[in-house]
Amino acid sequence: MAAKESAGILLFRNAAAGLEVLLVHPGGPFWAKKDLGAWSIPKGGAEEGENLQRCALRELGEELGPAAPQPATEALIELGSVRQKGAKLVHAWAAEGEFDPAALDGNSFSMEWPPRSGAEREFPEVDRAEWFDPPEARRRILPAQADFVDRLIDWLGKAR
Repeated sequence: MAAKESAGILLFRNAAAGLEVLLVHPGGPFWAKKDLGAWSIPKGGAEEGENLQRCALRELGEELGPAAPQPATEALIELGSVRQKGAKLVHAWAAEGEFDPAALDGNSFSMEWPPRSGAEREFPEVDRAEWFDPPEARRRILPAQADFVDRLIDWLGKAR
């Protein structure tokens, strides 16, 4: 595979104030002080030849934890792909669902921290999840992934 590929799910809900989408903030020391332009859809790496929808659904559960919704494959809305900085290709689907950010309990990873200290520390892959209205989601999400929010809005407008 020439470029790395990821797949993810953009969860959405119709709240009292209107449409909201769920974004996640990456965990670990490199992202700790970053906010605007740092959030993402729940997503993760696809293995070569892996079914991308199954990968997206698996990653939703791995990043959010046991309380993650489990949308049916046939309920997924295809949002296409975007290429991020660094050439990673991200494939996304949207699904309507509920998730309480307080229930976040996803996977973690280990890394040497501080650098060259020889000490291994464990960090969550995702340290926060939050619902945002579309304008705020566009401010928070990685720039290339903002297209997913716009594509969902377009799809919802056409579906009505």
